Parts: sequence; C-alpha cells; structure tokens
Amino acid sequence: MSKQDQFRQVIEEGYTFEGASITLGGAMLDGECLTNALVRVPLETLNRHGLIAGATGSGKTKTLQIIAEQLSAEGVPSLLMDIKGDLSGIAVPSGGHPKIDERHAQIGFPFEPGQSPVEFLSLSEEKGLRLRATVHEFGPVLFSKILGLNDTQSGITAVLFKYCDDNQMPLVDLEDFKKLLQYSTNEGKDEMESLYGLISTASVGAIMRRIVELEQQGADRFFGERSFDVEDLCRINEEGKGMVSVLRLTDIQDRPKLFSTFMLQILAEIYATFPEEGDMDRPKLVLFIDEAHLVFEEASDALLDQIEVMVKLIRSKGVGLFFVTQNPADIPDDVLGQLGLKVQHALRAFTAKDRKAIKLAAQNYPESDYYDVAEVVTQLGIGEALVTALNEKGIPTPLAHTLLRAPQSRMDVLTEKEIDSIIRKSRIADKYNEEIDRESAHEILTAKIKAAQTEERQEELKSQQKKAAGTSTRRAQKSMFEKILNSPTTRQIGRTVARELTRGILGVLGVKKRR
Repeated sequence: MSKQDQFRQVIEEGYTFEGASITLGGAMLDGECLTNALVRVPLETLNRHGLIAGATGSGKTKTLQIIAEQLSAEGVPSLLMDIKGDLSGIAVPSGGHPKIDERHAQIGFPFEPGQSPVEFLSLSEEKGLRLRATVHEFGPVLFSKILGLNDTQSGITAVLFKYCDDNQMPLVDLEDFKKLLQYSTNEGKDEMESLYGLISTASVGAIMRRIVELEQQGADRFFGERSFDVEDLCRINEEGKGMVSVLRLTDIQDRPKLFSTFMLQILAEIYATFPEEGDMDRPKLVLFIDEAHLVFEEASDALLDQIEVMVKLIRSKGVGLFFVTQNPADIPDDVLGQLGLKVQHALRAFTAKDRKAIKLAAQNYPESDYYDVAEVVTQLGIGEALVTALNEKGIPTPLAHTLLRAPQSRMDVLTEKEIDSIIRKSRIADKYNEEIDRESAHEILTAKIKAAQTEERQEELKSQQKKAAGTSTRRAQKSMFEKILNSPTTRQIGRTVARELTRGILGVLGVKKRR
C-alpha cells in the first residue's frame, strides 16, 4: 500500500463517526488535497472546547464562521464575539466565486451558499440589542475579582452587599455602589460600624478608584437593567437552525476590562442557571471568544483562576468554549489543556522568539508519521490548517493538514442598512432596548443622606437659635445699663457725689476750699 493510500485510510478511520458531525474540509498530504478524505468533527465532543490559532491573515475568522454556520445548520446556537467587525456576513448567503467552486471540487463536495439566523448584540454604542447585568447579579466575590481587590477590600465589598440585602436595597448599577461607598464613610458610618465593625476609609477610597477605572472603560453602560437572559442565546428558529448571536465589539478593543467583565459574567450566569446535562449528542450552546488574548493579558490572577474554573466545569452544562487567538501561547496552560478541538493556522517565524514559539506550539499537537509539525505550520497557506479533534470516545484524532471548506455565507461585512433590517426583525429587541430606571440603592441612600442632612441642619439651627437668644438677653441688659449711665440725671448725680467726696477728702487733709 502506498503512503498516500495509508494516509487516506488513517484519515477515514480517524474521522468517521457514528453520530452527527460537521465537516471542516479535506485532508492534505505533501501539499495536495486528497479528494473525499474528509476531516470531520463529532458534535458530541464540541462541548469539550476548542482553539483556533494562527497569524494575522491566515484565515482564523473564516474558520470560526465555518464552524458557527455548520453548528447552526445542526440546530446548535452560538455566541460570536466579533471584535474586528467581520462576522456579520454570516447572516446572508455567499455570492459564490469560481475559486470557491475549485476548492470544493478538490475537497470532494459541491459548494452550496447558505445563511444563518442572526441576532446582533452590543455592549456599547454599536447597533444591536443592549446587553446588561446588575451589580447584584455579580455578587461580592465575582465583583471583587473583576475590580482586582485585595482581601480587606473584598471583605468590605461583602459587607456592603450584605447591608443592601438586609435593607432591601437593589444594587443595579455602578452609581448604586458608588453611593453605597460614600454613605458607608459619611452619614452611615456609625450605623455601619455598629452592625459590621470599623470600615477603613482608605480601603473604601481604593475601591472607589477601581470602580472609576472600570467606568472609564465603558462598564457603566454594561451594569444596569434589563438584565440579559442567557436562555435567549439558546434559541432555535422555525427551520430548526440554531440562532447565531453576534456580539459587536469593534469599539472596545482598547477596553479589555469591559470585555473580561462581560465574558466572565456570561460564563458565571450560564453556570449558575443551566442545569447539569451530562453526555449530550450535541452542545446546548457554543461560545466563540475572538482575540482571546485580550481577555488573558489584562486579567488579574484571581480573574484567571475564575476563568480556568469555569472552563473546567461549564462543559457539564452542555456548553462549549472556543478561543480564537494568534498563538496557543496566548492561552494559559491550564485552559489550553482543556481544549479538545485544535485548529492551527499558519505561524510566521520572523525572529528567534517566533521560532521558539512555533516549537512550543507544535508540542500541543499529536505526533504524526506524515508531518513535521514545526515545519508544516510555517508553510500553511491561507485557508489551510492543522486539525485534531476528540472522537466520540474522547481520543484525539490523527493530525490532519486540512484544506478548509469555504463559508456558505458572505465573507464580508454587512452594510449599515442590512444590519438595521436584521435588528428591526428581531423578536427580542424591544425587550432589551427598553431602559429601566427603578428605585435602587442610589435613590434610597440619597433619600437617607438627605434626611440625615436635614435632621443635622435642624439641630444646627436650634443650636444657633439658642445661642442667638442668649446673646440678645445680654445685649438687652447691657443696653439698659448704658441708658442709665448716659442719662442727664445719672450724670448730674455722679457729678454731685464726686464733688462731695472730693470735699471730704480735702477736709481730711486740712485743705480749705473757697466756696
């Protein structure tokens, strides 16, 4: 048997599954795509997470688009975090191209244009359904980790959350929490100390500075109502296709704190609300985190620990996570070790550091009798990738140099009119674009502060009145005395008394005065 026949047999045995699967493309050997040697991924193992890595321009985003639209066709909804703004095209069919037809002929099946049902979401000023969450939903532990607080500051945060729970004060947005911090060190200081002990003013100031930092990255728009219901990410349309929710993030690339906050909140909410599913024949939901290095580079150690825990545990909820980044080294080892599907696009070796990174990246893939991974990964063309997945028994599939299929949807962005049209047709747009401003901690505490200030003012006025009353009496007494002294009668009597006294004294001294 020739080397090519042996390779084809390895691919057919390694990528044939009993259950449903999606097709990524055709296997390649020595730079040639073998027709009908298809590289597939079983739906059953896609909740075991994945990695799409590669240099800029190597085709990562299109691979993400391929997987998302194939999942949608199989009835699996997904959430795509679109940081570069080039994933909106998944909502309309591809216009086709002769090169696409040629590629699919090499792979071994015809190209069929298609589209997926799409919901556009937004955290900021981008068009789409507004995603929000309340401070209370985060809870003191997660909120402290997002702010990067130390143990003392985290303890104060827990006390403040407890105070709001005990007094039925909803913590909705960051203004609520800022007002709570202000109250705890001023008007409510005595009350807080009597209930929970001394609260350090310096620590409260440090927490306030962290909140201001978060606000400067736009988080004040994220915290609020109406809270997003993660069940709305799991919708299936009338045709049985999974909804593709595209979160438009083009204007927050320089605000990684907001991105991390949102991602962690979504994961925490999913883990808290989704039931345990066990082994499913396909995921309930798949999340694609594009430019994942933005999450991990700026995250604190506590936040990284939380993400690692979520990645390990959320699989049991039927949820898959895909990290899209330039190099596998961008992902912490503890997270990287949890990723079952790996799609490695080309890496470029321009420096000694790059060559070292490529050698490390090559070690993340199974050994192969047909490829030198460290060499092949630098020679991959656009739309080619090294692929390995988990089969239905959880065993890694053979490494396959793959010519990836083309997306069935448009490989370009939608126009503003097309985006507006999709948003207008949304069934849940009115639900989330309604702004709610109910009475929360800010209003309640403001009223308490105003009442305290009014009471204090009344006491101050009473005190001033008492002082004023005492001064008036003294002034009245002084005024009467002055009148008596200044009257002509008093002056005349004074002169007479003085004269008689003078005469008496002179007489005693033996001095006679002429009348």
